Amino acid sequence: MGSPGSEIFSEFTKLCKGLVLILVGVHIVVQLIPSSLTYFALIPARTIHFGWNLITAGYIEQSIQGLVVSTLGLLFTGKLLEPIWGSKEFLKFIFVINFLTSVCVFITAIALYGVTRQENYLYMPLSGFHGVLAGFLVGIKQMVPDQELPRLKIKAKWLPSLMLLFSIAVSFFTPESATYLSTLIFGTYMGWIYLRYLQRKPESKHRGDPNEDFAFSTFFPEFLRYFEFLRPIIDLIASNFHRNLCGKSEAFIDTLGYSLGSAPLPGSDPIEASRRREKGARALEERLAAESLIAAGKKSEELQINGTNNV
Repeated sequence: MGSPGSEIFSEFTKLCKGLVLILVGVHIVVQLIPSSLTYFALIPARTIHFGWNLITAGYIEQSIQGLVVSTLGLLFTGKLLEPIWGSKEFLKFIFVINFLTSVCVFITAIALYGVTRQENYLYMPLSGFHGVLAGFLVGIKQMVPDQELPRLKIKAKWLPSLMLLFSIAVSFFTPESATYLSTLIFGTYMGWIYLRYLQRKPESKHRGDPNEDFAFSTFFPEFLRYFEFLRPIIDLIASNFHRNLCGKSEAFIDTLGYSLGSAPLPGSDPIEASRRREKGARALEERLAAESLIAAGKKSEELQINGTNNV
């Protein structure tokens, strides 16, 4: 009989466990050799000369608390998303979101220095896997938006919004907010950009998810979307990327003879959208059922052991 900890750990995918080993190994190296942080973390003043920082920074956790959150978040979100996306797409999502988030954080740090002239924005070592975790929450929002979390009674579609709202609220009381807030914001936004416009759908051979249920405005509560002065802001943020990333693909579809007025955009078919959600919900239900069976098996074993001891 294996220990309960080993049984729980065996439920996670091999890819996620391998990535966890990388995060733990890199954390140990940084703790044993602090000077390595200078070469592998994102330090905006050095990034031009150390361009690989844009890739390596996302896999460096400087604190034990960040390491615990990142490993647990990777294991549990990966257990849901990797079987649906596939290992190759899951790994590609991590790499792309990590890189794009680092680029946006680098540009933001340079801009903040240009406005404030505070050198700490240039020499502060920025790193962490939390940008990718924020992107994972967007993936859960896309796959199982109406699934309620146990005990919390919160739908999965609100997880990215609640995470950002909590992080912004905490940033007013912690001076270290500059080290994580921009990463979370851009990780969420880049995750949505990738899933909305870039991710290839093997079943339809098209990219992205142009369904209205996954529009940028769905990150905001319904009552906020009815305020007229917020609508232009929300639409402006989303429309620029829609024009640049989706406009070319729509023009290409038109040249093939598909009229946007007579046929739905690729991926916007409600049947396809419902099929994708059903697939995500079915995967989640299977996971929950397996966990309940394992828990029931453990309970029966404990009862048998207690009965034997009593005899």
